[in-house]
Amino acid sequence: MWNRRQLLQRASTGFGWMALTSLLQGQAAADDRLPRDAALASCHHRPRAKRVIFCYMSGGVSHVDSFDPKPELERWQGRPLPMKVERTQFNQNGQVMASPFVFTPAGQAGLPISNLFPQLAEVADWLAVVRSMTTPFNEHAQGNYFVHAGFPFMGYPSAGAWCAYGLGTINQNLPSYVVLQSGGAVPPHGGVALFSNGFLPGHTQGSILQADAAAALPNLQPQRSATAQQRQLALSRQLNQQWVAEAASDDAIDSAIRNYETAFRMQTAVPELCDLSNETQATLDMYGVGHANPTLSAYARQCLLARRLVEQGVRFVELSCLSVGIGAGGAANPWDQHGDLATGHQAMAQQVDQPIAALIKDLEQRGLLDETLIVWTGEFGRTPFSQGSNGRDHNPFGFSLWLAGGGTRGGTIYGATDEFGYRAIENPATFYDLWATVLYQLGIDHERLTFRSGGRDLRLTDVHGEVLTPLIA
Repeated sequence: MWNRRQLLQRASTGFGWMALTSLLQGQAAADDRLPRDAALASCHHRPRAKRVIFCYMSGGVSHVDSFDPKPELERWQGRPLPMKVERTQFNQNGQVMASPFVFTPAGQAGLPISNLFPQLAEVADWLAVVRSMTTPFNEHAQGNYFVHAGFPFMGYPSAGAWCAYGLGTINQNLPSYVVLQSGGAVPPHGGVALFSNGFLPGHTQGSILQADAAAALPNLQPQRSATAQQRQLALSRQLNQQWVAEAASDDAIDSAIRNYETAFRMQTAVPELCDLSNETQATLDMYGVGHANPTLSAYARQCLLARRLVEQGVRFVELSCLSVGIGAGGAANPWDQHGDLATGHQAMAQQVDQPIAALIKDLEQRGLLDETLIVWTGEFGRTPFSQGSNGRDHNPFGFSLWLAGGGTRGGTIYGATDEFGYRAIENPATFYDLWATVLYQLGIDHERLTFRSGGRDLRLTDVHGEVLTPLIA
């Protein structure tokens, strides 16, 4: 079988054959087979999900104020925590602090959810909550890298890149891995390298789309006339043919050519994607697009575009939280309330609650939830005792996240923290386990999706990870 370089070198029609290859790949995807650009020859087992939406709550959501109620905090309010307290990020530890929010059972399973998330409570029967997540890192940048890539520093591929690499591209007109931003959202601490392809081929890196900008991508639209662009393309074709005929084998060249091809097709695909004029007013209202709260409206647009992206076959979509300017959370870590937690968490929850609940409902109504896996998490939790008088510090020893759709068992709880919510004591889990589970739902054995770099076969889960089978339906 010819590779891309050989095809360009030997085929007289060159780029015309590329277009045909794209069409054939699209047909393969439509037939529910892996595209030709997938690293895997086939899925390791029957996939339950085809795509992932990653709702990243940068800054660290307090689990004891959201999905892990602890009545013991009320009884010990204002007293020292009656167990060993590890050093925290700022080590300004106060007394036990009860949650300012009220928990009520939600859904048929009675899943406890606080009044921070009244609309997520309406879709509780689709949520699979992990209450025993742990991480070795207590600082934002390291924690963010660890969540995204399985390593606490830059240079490694993110989970989205691994999914794009292993499973290939379903829609040749759009990137496989898209990161959505809006309302001035910025990457979490660690920067755009969190969405890196690392040592994987360049086309697997995350592409950032500004969901509410006039141009979702800078310089997307051609600045020259059609005639001038055709001349430029003809020259590029000639130079590329000379290059591939003379250059030694280099995957970076193939990735560069592929990225240019995708960018050319995105000139039409992205504006159409971001044009919400064909969405009904009922749909816009359900998500909260146009809401009086500007951060809610901006995040709602991300959620709606996430649905449109997975509808068009994008493998992995990551959403970005916005700063609300309340509490201690900054633009890069807006859930990080070291002070005035009640006000800050309330504002952040209002931003994401309605849009994410609408996303779940919309996917379900369209028959897409069963094959779309939603992941909701931050980089760590928060302490059951206060920092200062009314904030909470970082807590890596036990916290909560949830999954929905994609063949997961909704209305369930996995694991537990102690009576104060400080440490995981039942079925402790790691982010290696999370990504092993996500890959499993995508039809991938996480131990068999590897890439050789630096003399070692590397993988997203390093040498760790167990599939959280109780979460699988």
